Order: sequence, then C-alpha cells, then structure tokens
Amino acid sequence: MTNKNTIKVIVTDLDGTLLNTDHQISDYSKTVFKALNDEGYLIIVATGRHHLDAKILVDQLGFPVYLVTSNGARIHSPKNELLYAIDIKSEVIKSVFDIGIPDEFTVVLYKEKVWQTNKHNEKLLKFQPDMKYKPELVDFDKLSDLSTIKLFFTHEKHSKLVALRDRIVAKHEGILSHAFSLPHCLEFMDISVDKSVAIANILEIENFTYEQTIAFGDGYNDEGMLKAAAKGLLMGNAPESLKSKLSQLEVILDNGQNGVAHFLMNTVLNPSRTESN
Repeated sequence: MTNKNTIKVIVTDLDGTLLNTDHQISDYSKTVFKALNDEGYLIIVATGRHHLDAKILVDQLGFPVYLVTSNGARIHSPKNELLYAIDIKSEVIKSVFDIGIPDEFTVVLYKEKVWQTNKHNEKLLKFQPDMKYKPELVDFDKLSDLSTIKLFFTHEKHSKLVALRDRIVAKHEGILSHAFSLPHCLEFMDISVDKSVAIANILEIENFTYEQTIAFGDGYNDEGMLKAAAKGLLMGNAPESLKSKLSQLEVILDNGQNGVAHFLMNTVLNPSRTESN
C-alpha cells in the first residue's frame, strides 16, 4: 500500500500510460488528476513526445503542469517557460547516417517547429491529435544542419530495430543514449538525456525528492524514473520483457482501463474508498 502521507509528486508518461488507446486523456483521468492538483500534489508529465505535440494533450487536464519531453531533452515549467534544453549535434547525426541506414526504416529528426522524415508514416500520424507539430518530408543527404532534439527510428520488426541499435551504439558509445519507447520505436538522445535526470531537476526546484514520488510508465524510456521513484508502477500493457526486467515493480491495469487514474484514486486520493467506476 502506498503511504499517502509521504507521496507529494505524481509523475506519468503519456503514450501507453495516461493516454488511452485513442491517444487521449479520458474524462475519468481528467477528473482524478484535477482532484490531485486541487489537493496540492505536484504533477509532472514525462514523455518521449515533442513539446508542441505533448502540450496539446496535457492542456486537456485543465491546469498547468511540469512537462518533460523528448525523453528529458526539454523541460517546460507550468508557465510554459523553457527550463532546460539539449540537442544532438549535427556532426553526431551525420556520423550515425554514415553507417548506412536501410530505406526500410522510417527516420525522424525532431526539430523545434517541425519533424523531418524520410517518408510519411500513417501510424506515426495517428499519434498526433492536432497537426500543430507538422512533418516535413526531406532528403537527409541534402541537409546541412542535422542537429536534432531526438533521433527516431521505427520499423514493424523489433528485431530489425535491435540490430540497428547495436550498430549505432557500437560506434557512438558514450555519445548517445537510447531507449525503446515502444517495441517498434527506437529513440536516440544526447548521452546526458534521460527522463529520470529531468525529473530530478524539477524535484530540486520544488524542494522534493524521489522518495516523495510515485511514477507510472510502460516503456523502456520510463525505466530510470520508475526505479528512482518511491513507488514505480508498470502498466498492464507494458512489454513482457520490461515486466520481467523490472519484476520488483507492481503491474497495474492497462492504459485502456484508466490504470493510472484508478490506482491514484484507490491508493492516494481515497484509499479507503471502494471504487464503483
């Protein structure tokens, strides 16, 4: 049982976690998070999404929150002030491309205003409820500036992404960090970037510690924050390989069942209540 008196901070991922299977925040989740905000809990949303993309979604909560985006490459305050930013340098991306990326992969460079890609991918577009953060079809060989917030690859076969990851890491150890946000999504950031590091910066600003934090996630890019929190919760829809790796963590209902909101209602807001929802 979570000790309500020690938990002061709620941290949640978006896709596969707070968002339902339609990539939206359900009305029930909005109600629960509004109640948490009203009771004074600090809310942090930590996602692999770009800031412009994520902000459209978190605005649905109806109150301002800290927003960690691109797996920790950006931190925005509740007032939407940029507190932290770090990119991958252009020469590093060029070095990655120089190993030869097969055309079968969808490749994305996440820039401040647009995301540049080698091909349009309908599955990626479905993740965006609003196209304020727009794709731009480019030939990477013709770009002079390849600097990016995050380098992203997707492929239907996880094994193909694993092989690509191994090739990239072999030549860029100590330069890039990486994570699988989903089995078919491989992401690279600057070596210093991690959700857990960004969250630690926010906790220091607000005079809290990880011992006062509960965190929810479903992907390998959530691993650091889940292990650092006083209580880390894995979604029921998380990959079995991640559940096995983090077997010490409790597994809750999946995102399609409002797992985050139900857990918070039962254990933080009103642990003595038997939910009827």
